[in-house]
Amino acid sequence: MFSVLSLLLLAGAHSATARLHSLKYFNTASSQVPNLPEFVSVGLVDDVPITHFDSNTKKVQPKQDWMLNTDDAQYWERQTQIALGNQQSFKVSMENLKERFNRTGGVHIIQKMYGCEWDDETGEVTGFRQYGYDGEDFLSWDQETETWIAPTSQSVITKLKWDQNKADLAQMKNYLLVECPLWLKKYLEQGRSSLLRTELPRISLLQKSPSSPVTCHATGFYPDSAMLFWRRDGEELHEDVYRGEVLPNHDGTFQMSAELKVSSISPEDWRRYECVFQISGVEEDIVTKLDEDSVQSNREKPISVTTIIINHAAWVLPTLALIIVLAVIGLIVYKKKKAQCTSLPVKDPGSSQPLRSGDGGSNSPSETSS
Repeated sequence: MFSVLSLLLLAGAHSATARLHSLKYFNTASSQVPNLPEFVSVGLVDDVPITHFDSNTKKVQPKQDWMLNTDDAQYWERQTQIALGNQQSFKVSMENLKERFNRTGGVHIIQKMYGCEWDDETGEVTGFRQYGYDGEDFLSWDQETETWIAPTSQSVITKLKWDQNKADLAQMKNYLLVECPLWLKKYLEQGRSSLLRTELPRISLLQKSPSSPVTCHATGFYPDSAMLFWRRDGEELHEDVYRGEVLPNHDGTFQMSAELKVSSISPEDWRRYECVFQISGVEEDIVTKLDEDSVQSNREKPISVTTIIINHAAWVLPTLALIIVLAVIGLIVYKKKKAQCTSLPVKDPGSSQPLRSGDGGSNSPSETSS
């Protein structure tokens, strides 16, 4: 299913050695959706929002302070005019698609995502542009064949029309593969201190119970081009391992986890296993040995320390003071047992179709009109 959320997650799937950067724009037009502007456009660099426009404010606004560091005095006015043009274009497209799908009433949404990815190690550039209607794929551009892909019968008519417009196809290709990477590099340079920074993670080993898998959890790292995996005797493991996705934190960093099934591993073999974190831009791996003492768990800890305290108190304290100490220790032990069933720490909570050259955004007069 086509959705803005799913598109936002596309950038997470690449190896830690690749330095992939992306410039993406998301346009969303809606009809009869309460509390949502009829048109919203958001620009992102490496999945960090940089611009925002909606039909209520009618103005493209920066989402990062470093976006104001531009020597182009007309940049924001030009971006606003492009967004206003797209807003009108999507309004026409909405009416056309309602008729084409024979759904004139109710809630409807058109989505468009376009932009490029650039590998700063290999120089490879990938361009993309795709549309969705009411949560389903509608059209997508195939860079290899330079044609449009129509997944539904209702989108075939648009595919055939757009495939025949060679001038627009050439202009779009030039934007996605030439102009878009240039804008991406410009934004990366403007936001260098933020976008090109490297933050290493905090790594924890977590386990709910002795029979549960051990989870290696890495959080607070940046960028998201990272890998987390388990290995034994220096060899990466693929069996008895579950890898989670890279997820965003509320502060702009990322988190991920990898689980290792340990129920069949003998205690003396634990030291043969280690969790490995790799991130682009850092040569050395961060390695965390699997050690029972370093695993955080909710299971009840031995109370030998409590016993020591009691014995010490009996030796040096009067009887009344000892009773008070015993009462306090009893309360602590009770609370520990009561909290035994609490969960592990919660994970830390991003007619034609020309693209106006020289701008970070695009101008698409007809969009999905027939």
